[in-house]
Amino acid sequence: MKKLILLLIGILILSGCSSFNTVRAKGYAGQSTKVITAVQAPATNLINQEGSTIAERIGTPEGFERIAVQEVSFGYYLRNLPLKVHDAPVRYYDGDVKTADVHAAVLDIDVGDKDLQQCADAVIRLRAEYLYSKADYGEIHFNFTNGFRADYSKWKEGYRIAVKGNDTSWVKRTDEANDYQSFRKYLDMVFAYAGTLSLSKELEKVPVEEMQIGDVFIKGGSPGHCVIVVDMAENKISGEKLFLLAQSYMPAQDIHVLKNPKNEDGSPWYSLRNGEELDTPEWDFSSEHLMRFR
Repeated sequence: MKKLILLLIGILILSGCSSFNTVRAKGYAGQSTKVITAVQAPATNLINQEGSTIAERIGTPEGFERIAVQEVSFGYYLRNLPLKVHDAPVRYYDGDVKTADVHAAVLDIDVGDKDLQQCADAVIRLRAEYLYSKADYGEIHFNFTNGFRADYSKWKEGYRIAVKGNDTSWVKRTDEANDYQSFRKYLDMVFAYAGTLSLSKELEKVPVEEMQIGDVFIKGGSPGHCVIVVDMAENKISGEKLFLLAQSYMPAQDIHVLKNPKNEDGSPWYSLRNGEELDTPEWDFSSEHLMRFR
């Protein structure tokens, strides 16, 4: 596994999704996990099989409409992420198909050919791609599990990251470039040395009542996991809010919009109003796990 190969054992224990997490993990280390129950939202006609983005593919339940977001925002970017064709399977980095039935849609974003883009990496990928699309290069930075800060602006100048044991440093190795191929290499480097623990330390807690598109439910550690809010809708009369979640998992796999296991009718929307616990197909979170990029 990539974490075992690339990090010291002491660091590995604290980082990313873990091999212990290949099955649904609940109540690990003597801790209790919780489940946010969601209302039964009618799924009739919610799925437009011809839709090519999240907003086009997944409709809102009756009485709900998507919350307004600015076109330059992270929320708008996530809502309009491209999707693979309807009924496309989730595939692992090696091309194998994930058999667990957990997804409502699959993002049309490459997973790479190595076991790198796991749970925290998928969130990092989406955030970095958004900033790269705006040329906000100075805002693209993520920390390794050992605390090293990997700034894309430094990478863009031709510096590369040298790792020897737990010592990490920048080394000038090439000319300045900000082409997409170089950007993807930067992301793979981050994926190799970052995880849920390091990502959780870069985010700030936010009350679940103030949730926005782009917020992240994250439990840092080993095992650890995270999912990202990729869309939201609201009932203007009742004030109830619904949201969609996306994730990657282990081994590295396509980023996918999750089903809601509480909705027997197949609606992928989750609800905010029923308690402080969130039950997703492969992990449980509490409302205190909701965090936001600073």
